[in-house]
Amino acid sequence: MSNKGTRAIIHLENYRKNIKAAREKIGPHPKICLPVKADAYGHGSIPISRCGLEAGAEYLAVAFVPEALELRAAGITAPILILSQSLPEALGVVLSNDLALMVSDADFIDETAKAAEKAGKKLNVHLKIDTGMRRLGCTPEEAVLLAGKIDSHKWLNLEGIATHLAVSDSLDPGDVAFTKEQLGRFKEAVVSVEKAGINPGIVHAANSGGLVFHEDSYFDMVRPGIYLYGYSPATGDGLLAEPVMELRSFVSLVKRIKKGEEVSYGRTWTAPEDTFIGVIPIGYADGFSRSLGNNHSVLIRGKTYPMVGRVCMDNTMVNLGSETEVKRWDEVTVFGPGFLSADDIAQKRGTIPYEVTCGISKRVPREYTE
Repeated sequence: MSNKGTRAIIHLENYRKNIKAAREKIGPHPKICLPVKADAYGHGSIPISRCGLEAGAEYLAVAFVPEALELRAAGITAPILILSQSLPEALGVVLSNDLALMVSDADFIDETAKAAEKAGKKLNVHLKIDTGMRRLGCTPEEAVLLAGKIDSHKWLNLEGIATHLAVSDSLDPGDVAFTKEQLGRFKEAVVSVEKAGINPGIVHAANSGGLVFHEDSYFDMVRPGIYLYGYSPATGDGLLAEPVMELRSFVSLVKRIKKGEEVSYGRTWTAPEDTFIGVIPIGYADGFSRSLGNNHSVLIRGKTYPMVGRVCMDNTMVNLGSETEVKRWDEVTVFGPGFLSADDIAQKRGTIPYEVTCGISKRVPREYTE
């Protein structure tokens, strides 16, 4: 395969920089948990996990059990927390692979205890408290009862207590107040557990917004997801992040079209003059959104060229102008450090950079660079 093919360049040096910046922000005490779910937000969970652990992170988090098994199969032995609800039939695999589970209710706590007793192996669990996200988690008032239930089971270990912040990335006064309310409820719940004589273990709440804007959310561990991949809610606070993913392709064909001729499906773009069109082999099957047709530019030979016509499944066209130096096989930067970022694309699509990087499909090879 040509090294000019469509591929995602993963800048591990930027990932390390972001971890270092997070560490400098939080200080030496809190642990750093790397969220590497969804294939590390599209960046590749195994290389990202190895890089992050080498850079000083202590914990990994995934959404589902198969994601954790992939890491274990690669020889990664660091603690791994399963964030989403696991199926009962997966508990044996969880135990045999030394994974930790997030739990939210009495029934599932009983399920995990039975599985652990059957396996003859103690299981680490983290109690999730819903302080305002209204997703997974028990109420703050239930925290003492459930923590006690976990603590009383011979085969369970309360390794941690956690919550998730809903609007910590927003500086809207109402959202800031809501985040403070969430943290207040969480602290009260943790204190109530401690007063009951139960060790809460690792207390954690901070996501990327918490990392940047809410120092009172750090506790014993932080879980900054999108920040570590290069996208920060920070606006002038000094905690800037370096984008980690860069999407590159190449020009597969240069062709001349006449004034008045239309390009791509639906004839949504008409040439205003005789011009050259460059064809780039990247499309929505690669995770490059169809909505970016006529709404994005790429970088070729240091110059930007607008995409024209609808993005196809496998190809996209750009207008190279009436005269051009662009040649077939020239490299194309679609987005990345030093150019338009995934955040710029997200704003055009009315979404968030998470969706942009997670959406780059598996058929686009990842290439890692330091």
